[in-house]
Amino acid sequence: MWRDYLYGFALILILMTILWLYSLRLKNASIVDIFWGSGFVILAWFYVLIKPQPLHIPHLVLLIPVTIWGSRLSLHIFKRNHGKPEDFRYQEMRSRGGSSWTIRSLFSVFWLQGILLWVIALPLAALRQTVNSHLPVLSIIGLIVWLIGFYFEAVGDAQLGSFRANPANSGKVMDQGVWRYTRHPNYFGDSAQWWGFYLISASMGGWWTILSPVIMTYLLTRVSGVALLEKSMESRPGYREYIQRTSPFIPWFPKKG
Repeated sequence: MWRDYLYGFALILILMTILWLYSLRLKNASIVDIFWGSGFVILAWFYVLIKPQPLHIPHLVLLIPVTIWGSRLSLHIFKRNHGKPEDFRYQEMRSRGGSSWTIRSLFSVFWLQGILLWVIALPLAALRQTVNSHLPVLSIIGLIVWLIGFYFEAVGDAQLGSFRANPANSGKVMDQGVWRYTRHPNYFGDSAQWWGFYLISASMGGWWTILSPVIMTYLLTRVSGVALLEKSMESRPGYREYIQRTSPFIPWFPKKG
């Protein structure tokens, strides 16, 4: 299993290097965001196909949700970014990097995200485990947690997309649908799904992979998700009031008054 896991690491670095070369041609590092979700799908199927063995229900309960989650996320980001300039985060990094950005972007963007992807994908190593055909209770709980997370992420993205598409909502704060219960339903949903993947993996012996959802949750709440977005939104009219009445991450009923 560990040998196959290292093969997966090599695969991701190779794919990230190819993606980096393509980004140089496009002069757009944002394509790394599109690859993020599909990278997990590729790893999951790689672990399944590198050494074929019978796939039992516990394997499928992990493989299918990961495939659905990663494919939807990559497609969503592709649609969101298509035809638009490079994300402002990478523009700032490009500006600071100057003439050295070309090579620095390989390490600070593509390989760094590749390493994070590989580490967060720890629960997928359970796809190499030999398991019984029955479905453990912990897998069922993990599947339920994943479904809750998928609902908040997918529905939250769809509702935000419809809100932004309406010109009448320009400059307004999205506080409808699932956005009434958490300021970041998509980030909460992403985190919940990885806790679900972890529980499914733990049911097959991958209890040690808990580092995965911990890192993902930390990144979403403290680094590239909630913290970064709220900093850019704090000056928007009505956002402070939205903060006061709406849960920051875990969904809850909005405060009155």
